[in-house]
Amino acid sequence: MATNHDHNTYSSPLSSRYCSKEMLQLFSDNKKYSTFRLLWLTLAKAQKELGLQISDEQIIDLENNIHNIDYDYVAQKERELKHDVMAHIHAYGHVAPKGAPIIHLGATSAYVLDNTDIIIQREGLNIIKGHLATLMDRMAKFAQEHAATPTLGYTHFQSAQITTIGKRASLWLQDLMLDFHDLEYTLDKIQFRGAKGTIGTQASFMELFQNDSSKVKKLDTMVANKLGFDASIPLSGQTYTRKQDTNTINLLASIASSLHKMATDIRLLAHTKELEEPFGSNQVGSSAMAYKRNPIRCERVCSLSRLVLTQVMNAHMNHSLQWLERSLDDSANRRIYIAETFLLVDAVLTLSINIVEGLKVYPKVIESRINTELPFLITESVIMACVKKGGDRQIIHERIRQASMETVQGIKLHGESDTGKLINLLLSDPIINLSKEEMDSLLNPLLLTGRSEEQVHDFLSQHISPILEGNRGIIGDGSTNIVI
Repeated sequence: MATNHDHNTYSSPLSSRYCSKEMLQLFSDNKKYSTFRLLWLTLAKAQKELGLQISDEQIIDLENNIHNIDYDYVAQKERELKHDVMAHIHAYGHVAPKGAPIIHLGATSAYVLDNTDIIIQREGLNIIKGHLATLMDRMAKFAQEHAATPTLGYTHFQSAQITTIGKRASLWLQDLMLDFHDLEYTLDKIQFRGAKGTIGTQASFMELFQNDSSKVKKLDTMVANKLGFDASIPLSGQTYTRKQDTNTINLLASIASSLHKMATDIRLLAHTKELEEPFGSNQVGSSAMAYKRNPIRCERVCSLSRLVLTQVMNAHMNHSLQWLERSLDDSANRRIYIAETFLLVDAVLTLSINIVEGLKVYPKVIESRINTELPFLITESVIMACVKKGGDRQIIHERIRQASMETVQGIKLHGESDTGKLINLLLSDPIINLSKEEMDSLLNPLLLTGRSEEQVHDFLSQHISPILEGNRGIIGDGSTNIVI
């Protein structure tokens, strides 16, 4: 949804057009830098509990000023110091002078930078989880509604056999189910950096606690626990291993890949006029061609998802190029790409919910396309029926092939539209040896969908319903109200 912004400076379309307010707030300056302060406060509380000389008054002073951030003062200090974390340490101490002496005690910049990243990424994954569960809920309803509705199946985008609309939607849903399981695994395994000291040896904390290793270990655990983590990562250099970032970005890219596949399929079916994304009554498809109904929502899903997929390489490069205990050449791009990857996936998920909620099916067009191809689609059934009556499978196959090629030539070379010609050719062939009544009995699309309907019901009840019931509290209630 477009929002007001300063038209004299660059504004990212992610914030001005595409993303949810919830995700934008998560990656805001206020969230990031108040989390810095929460981390400093938590470290001080744990150090006090473990015996360091920190007063209640100092803790209260820090606690009361977590959200009191003077950004002008921060900017001034960063110009002086050329160090963003030090600027924020000074700014926190400026508004909390009693607590100032014990801010960042024994810590390194990565203590706030890395732990903040992990806290925000975990919250972001939970937002993504809610969107994904909501999309799965909407898609499950669509698949259930159309579980038995026959439609033409395609391989190589060429007519293949009959499936059902619900079965096709269930294939999209199955991809999302796999992503959902991976998301839960990633959330379960994401690890806090903790209080590891300058290059991960905890030497500074050993000095603070007079070489009491048990207290230093307990400090690391206490800080993690106070911030909602079972434990911190076992080992770190200066930073947590960037392998953890690659795991998160791989997950987000997998979700984007699933949505790209779904949106591409809908775009193809929009071309055949079988299926259509929501289209507003006053929506303009083209500035020149007034009749156009372009699938712009699905195109946007594909466009933004493609950008997510490109971030996977960057994540792996950041990990592979971390020199020894750390290098800073990942820092600048991490400020950009992690937030934007989350924002992009937020955008394509909310947009996909909107698409599925308003997905339109055109049964008469689907029926017409089935009927056009049906004579060709039943030829395998014709072979089996003839063999049951004593025919030779290979001979029958060749006669059907010849009749099919003759019919296709008539369509392609002469523009003939009567695919019923194939049925007439088969009925007139004594080798085929089927009556009109026997042939007509094969020309029922419902008999050609195999177990499609049953597969949909089995899949939804056995695999999707348990996920949705277990996550009912995070499924959105209504439309996402996306404005295109």
